[in-house]
Amino acid sequence: MTFEPYPFERLRALFKEITPKKKGLDLGIGEPRFETPKFIQDALKQHTHSLNIYPKSAFEESLREAQRGFFKRRFKVELKENELVSTLGSREVLFNFPSFVLFDYPNPTIAYPNPFYQIYEGSAQFARAKSLLMPLVKENDFTPSLNEKELQEVDLVILNSPNNPTGRTLSLEELIAWVKLALKHDFILINDECYSEIYENTPPPSLLEACMLAGNEAFKNVLVIHSLSKRSSAPGLRSGFIAGDSRILEKYKAFRTYLGYTSANAIQKASEAAWLDDEHAEFFRNIYANNLKLARKIFKETLIYPYSFYAYLPVKNGENFAKTLYQNEGITTLPALYLGRNHIGADYVRLALVYDTSLLEKPLEIIETYRENHA
Repeated sequence: MTFEPYPFERLRALFKEITPKKKGLDLGIGEPRFETPKFIQDALKQHTHSLNIYPKSAFEESLREAQRGFFKRRFKVELKENELVSTLGSREVLFNFPSFVLFDYPNPTIAYPNPFYQIYEGSAQFARAKSLLMPLVKENDFTPSLNEKELQEVDLVILNSPNNPTGRTLSLEELIAWVKLALKHDFILINDECYSEIYENTPPPSLLEACMLAGNEAFKNVLVIHSLSKRSSAPGLRSGFIAGDSRILEKYKAFRTYLGYTSANAIQKASEAAWLDDEHAEFFRNIYANNLKLARKIFKETLIYPYSFYAYLPVKNGENFAKTLYQNEGITTLPALYLGRNHIGADYVRLALVYDTSLLEKPLEIIETYRENHA
């Protein structure tokens, strides 16, 4: 089995022979550049004595309770104990869950947005599934959709709202429509909600909120995935969860026992502290909101959605633009071509607005000048 090169491998290859003339910011990778809050670090340090204990494969109940508490505070949806499974962030569950849930399907089909988070494609490949790509382009307002024939064929749909890289966020009405489609056509529906806590004013809805409003209170066929990484500037904790349909999750929980995917109790305690607290998340959210506003001010002709921490910037030939910018200014951007297939995103670059606002203004102005001169 051979997987496609990861986007950042392709980016390194693009820059391999280049020695930049200046030193600039790396806006290529969506990694928060802020220190993890001290109270989270302290919780980790205070529990290092537990490193001599095997952690439970299901994680600690106190962590799961903290995660359910977060979901209730944020989305006003109360999850039962069997409706949430703790995970090592979002990446591992996005990769292994499709293989688990589609294991008994003879010829499975998975649909996901294009461009996409690379793990979606890898998970489809690992599950030996056919991929249906839902193009996100300006002409359809970056909106994922399937036609009637595809809806009859698909077994698993992965949404990503708020979206990476476009920032497009599905409304509650749009999510309700997807829930109804999942029930009508009996496919499994997942929303990767790892950017749900990054927004300017109006918080984005959850797919499980849509379930409640659609009358699907048992979350039949529907699941969501969350992570601490962006919310708490703590990607190193690898703390997340999958929540929704308990019929599926009860079996998935048993499957995970054999995988051995868990984390040290000290890490779980630090994660628990983060899930219990909203104040620090609001602090980071305000920074990202200011970054989005700054990007909108500088890139006046570009649609910058008030969600996630990305600017999806139209340029003439994303690869050439990224290469020239890096060579002359040392600023790293990611050609969106590396995030998709079928040439989707070829004329875009993705900017990760993950620094303090004061550090971003000059680099973004330089990028806009390059756009004007290389149109």
